[in-house]
This record gives sequence, C-alpha cells and structure tokens, in this order.
Amino acid sequence: MNAMGVPGTAGQVLALAPDEASRRAGSKLATAASWSGTGRGEGAVWGLCAGSGRTPYRTVVDGTGPAYRCSCPSRKFPCKHALGLLLLAASDEAAVPEAPAPDWAGEWLAGRRGRAESAVRRATGDAPDGPADPGAARRRAERRAARITAGTEELERRLADLLRGGLAAAGQAGYGLWEETAARMVDAQAPGLAGRVRELAAIPGSGPGWPVRLLEECALIHLLDRAWLSADRLPTPLAATVRTRVGLTAPADGTPVRDRWLVLAQYDTADGRLTTRRIWLYGTGSGRTALLLSYGAAGRAPRLAFPVGGVLAGELTPYAGAGGLRAEPGERFDPVDVPAAPPPGVPVGRALDTYGRMLGEDPWLESWPVTLGQVVPAQAEYGWQLADADGREALPLTAAARSRAGLWRLLALSGGAPVTVFGECGHRGFSPLAAWSPESPHETVPLV
Repeated sequence: MNAMGVPGTAGQVLALAPDEASRRAGSKLATAASWSGTGRGEGAVWGLCAGSGRTPYRTVVDGTGPAYRCSCPSRKFPCKHALGLLLLAASDEAAVPEAPAPDWAGEWLAGRRGRAESAVRRATGDAPDGPADPGAARRRAERRAARITAGTEELERRLADLLRGGLAAAGQAGYGLWEETAARMVDAQAPGLAGRVRELAAIPGSGPGWPVRLLEECALIHLLDRAWLSADRLPTPLAATVRTRVGLTAPADGTPVRDRWLVLAQYDTADGRLTTRRIWLYGTGSGRTALLLSYGAAGRAPRLAFPVGGVLAGELTPYAGAGGLRAEPGERFDPVDVPAAPPPGVPVGRALDTYGRMLGEDPWLESWPVTLGQVVPAQAEYGWQLADADGREALPLTAAARSRAGLWRLLALSGGAPVTVFGECGHRGFSPLAAWSPESPHETVPLV
C-alpha cells in the first residue's frame, strides 16, 4: 500500500481483478497515453480513459474501501479501466499527480464517504434509525419459519421416496427432479436447503462410487432437516448454525474486532445464478481468521475486493454460528504500510484435529481454514499432497487444486524446501490459497 490509500504494487492491484481477462485488459491500459485528467488526493485516484466513443470513461477509485466507479458499461468489478488506473498509479506516480478532485469524482467520493459516516453514527447510536414495528417483524419471522418447516417436511418425504425406490433411479432422473425439488425449497424460503438439493443433481455423473456419495449427501440433508425441526431443543450455538445452513440470514451482532488485517486470499465461485466472492483475512494482533462474503448477481462481479497480501486497518463484526468465521466489514478500511507475517503454521496432524473438532460442532462444514507450517509439496501415488518436512503425515490436495495454475506457483516457490501454506482443509482434501517462503516471509504468493 502507498500514501494514496490504494494498492501500491502491481501485484496488489492485479489481485483485485475478477478474472484473468480483466488482468490482461487492465495491464494494457496502464500507460499514461491512455489517460487524461488524472489526479490523486485524500486516498483516491481518478482519471479519464479514452474509449471507442467520443466521450472518455470517467474512472475513480476510493482507496479507503476500496470502492470503484466507472462510466463504462462493464459488469465486472473492478473494471479494466479501474485496474489500468491503479496500475498506472502504482508504476508511475508522476503520471497521477496531486490535484483537486473534479466535480464528477468529488461528488461521488463525498456521497460515498457521507453514507459511511452516517452508517457509523447509526451503529454508535448517534443517529437512531427510523421507527420500526417489532410486532410486525416478529410475525414475518414466524411466517417464514412456518414455511421453512413445511418445506423441510416435504423434503423429508422426497428423500424417503428416493431411498425407497433405490439410488439407481436417481442416475436416470437427470437434473429435472432436483431442480423441481430445489424450486420448492426456494418457495419455502430456505435457500440453503435449495443449494444443497441442487448439488445432488451432479453426483450421479461424478464417476465411480457416486451412489455412496449421493447417500452421504442425502444423509447430511436429512440431518439438517431434523435439526431444523428440533431447533428449539438444540444448544444455542448449534441452533444458530442450523439457521444459517438452512438459509436464514441474521445480522452481524458479535463484538466488533478492530485490527490490522492481512488479506490472505480472495477467489470467486459461481453457480450460474450468483457469483460468490470469498475473502480470507488474518488479524495480526488478535490472531483471528475471518471470512468476508460478497455476492454478484446476473453475471456481475461482487463489489467487495481487497488486495491479496495487503494489510488493512479496520473493524469486523462477527456473525453467529458457523464457527464464528464469517464477519461483516466496517465502512472504512485503511491501508497500512507495515509488513505482516503470515498466520503461525501448524503440522498436518494438528490441522486435521482442528477440522475434526469443528466438524463436530457443524456437521455440514465443507472445510476449515488452516495454515500449514513447514510442509513440502510432493507427488504421491494418488496425486499431489502437502507433507510435513519430517514426512510423518501428509494431506492430499483436492482435485480442483491439482488442476489450478497455483499448484505450479507453489512448486516453484518451494523448490523442494518447506514452505508455509494457508488454505481450506476439508473432507475432499486440502485446497491451498496462499503461500510464503522462509526467504520472503512477508510476501504473500496467491495460489488462486
């Protein structure tokens, strides 16, 4: 990060890009010839980029978010123009001089920061929210809970029919059966159940052994159904996890944590309807690992984007349930020009113990964030793995991780020597997301 409040290196800028095409396009625009009216001040940069039409695109980046605004029609976020402007500012500070913000940039910056200040006042009680009707809110919650209960009971009947008819029939039903069932769960206002049902559709075509995997997933859905129907008898933390897994959203109402946060990783997943961005942060003072989620609908990239390897000072508010990982970011995150070491690494055995313990608290947990210390990537009979330096224990990499280009970056970084690796440990294996070498312990190498 630099004094402008925006990413200070090309690597940090490119880590913000939503995809490889945006990285390439943004790099082509990182020249002074592509821009006019550039300037910087108060943590922001702006400029005009010539396009195919007569009117140049107006681009402004607020580094305190970071947040982006561009007049181009791109649905990607940040767009190539924002990336190009940031790359130009990172490589040639003279090309983006100190200057007063033009009206079009200043108005957007003032409006955005004014809204942020209002949100802070509301959160601290200085500006109370408008009148609310607690009774109406309670009645809405009761009606939705009743619909979810009816949906889970119907889903139980459908699972029973599936098992009664035999799993072989599921391989012939195609996607139609599952889509129709998922649609009923959406109607019941249980999007979490709908998502799990849709995942069942892909299992019959997933290769040898699919009936076992299908039975396992059906069992987990059945367990979630029964947990919802018995939620009033569950311990409070588990009940909160069940509500989250079903798809009920709750406000982030935990104790806020202010810290300097190292951005460990950022990556997107898409299901055709929604793009989900997962951002992993590590509190250098609190030692806390936090997950931020941002969503983009209808082909749009999620709006939240942090530079991998950067350090940001700000406040996170945790959500209840799901191991206390997910958090909501505050309105303002300021870059900090202080190098940060990665989270302390643990041996493979301890990482597995941690995942197993968390699985006991949340049976529907897909993975858990862990940092492996002193591990070496190696190829075994069944594929690539990360092994302790003493060779006692190893974790296989997931199939998705074995096919990513990040595997080769990890191999190049290691060169056969032990490294520190952050990633997600789950029942399918380990998915590496970032790594550090002993020679450069403050340089985060993204692996996704």
